[in-house]
Amino acid sequence: MTGLRERKKQQTHDALSEAAIALFLKRGFDEVSVTDIAEAANVSKPTLFKYFPTKQDLVLHRIADHRHESARVVAAAGVPPVQALREHFMAGLTARDPVTGLNDHPQVLAYYKLVFSTPALTTRLHQFMDDDQHALATALGGDLAGELLAAQAVSVQRVLSRRNWEAIEAGQRAADRYLDAVTEAEIAFDGLPLG
Repeated sequence: MTGLRERKKQQTHDALSEAAIALFLKRGFDEVSVTDIAEAANVSKPTLFKYFPTKQDLVLHRIADHRHESARVVAAAGVPPVQALREHFMAGLTARDPVTGLNDHPQVLAYYKLVFSTPALTTRLHQFMDDDQHALATALGGDLAGELLAAQAVSVQRVLSRRNWEAIEAGQRAADRYLDAVTEAEIAFDGLPLG
């Protein structure tokens, strides 16, 4: 059970991020300063940096809760790694998990457009993906075969998610994209070695 102090810290964390994202969506990432964010959230800059080490982290913490997810899925699975990753991704498609790109909620679309159109955020996102790939490689044994499979699996998930997001950004509804997303995921995961 989470204590009051931890809940308050989490509330502050979430409020800071929400204030920042609202400003970024309204004015653009590069047009908003850390001072602007601190003022909007009614905190000092040192308090802001206590919760978020970089301006990019104010946005990408929404993705950070998925950090090392593939490694956790593989480590907890009672099935071969590729099967576990496939089942997890397919479940995400069904649930319309934003990380799969198959979510047409206006706030999710605006969020991803912000991330993909801001070079500093895209760079930070790639750092997250590199870290995830390393964690997955470790979960797969840490040898050359594990590193190669991790690189392929992370790339498959990234490409599938991006294709889904692009289709929805172009005007397709998530419900209409679903069957194509499942078909593409099946083809992509079939192309991975069994691991």
